[in-house]
Amino acid sequence: MLMRTDPFRELDRLTQQVLGTTARPAVMAMDAWRAGEEFVVEFDLPGVDPATAELDVERNVLTVRAHRPVHEGTEEMIAAERPRGVFSRQLILGDNLDTEKISATYASGVLTVRVPVAERARPRRIAVETADAQQAIGT
Repeated sequence: MLMRTDPFRELDRLTQQVLGTTARPAVMAMDAWRAGEEFVVEFDLPGVDPATAELDVERNVLTVRAHRPVHEGTEEMIAAERPRGVFSRQLILGDNLDTEKISATYASGVLTVRVPVAERARPRRIAVETADAQQAIGT
């Protein structure tokens, strides 16, 4: 019997497991934006039990972990394209964010994290005083 070998087949398989593919990403997809005085980050985590979601902050690094359990059953799997196991993602937060007041909610398979801008980083107006109280600036 003649067998055809592809030396790159195993390398492709390992690369897809580590980096993921378009159809099966290795990391949790997210969107992030600024809304007024807070930053909002949404992570797609469909099928994840919210009780398994963990958020940790250490030295301005936000770590998000979640777990989708492995399908355990006696059925024969026909297709298994949904990634399972532990998902983890880290975000580096700027010094202008208040890491003490981070909040998170989970609804419809989306984990929403809100990080407020620190009070010290918000724009503020500074009054200018003059030596002559009657002289206005610019006149």
